[in-house]
Amino acid sequence: MANFPNLRRLFIEARTENEERDVSRRAFYNAVIYLGSVAVLSLIAQRINDS
Repeated sequence: MANFPNLRRLFIEARTENEERDVSRRAFYNAVIYLGSVAVLSLIAQRINDS
């Protein structure tokens, strides 16, 4: 099997600690916003079906 480089490590090494922190924080907030929007849309759909 070929020995491929660890892509995660390459990206981490290419960024400073502050840049990595910003990327991680942005990814976290995007995930929270996504899950929140799914929950809201689910509640809206549930109310429409109950009517």
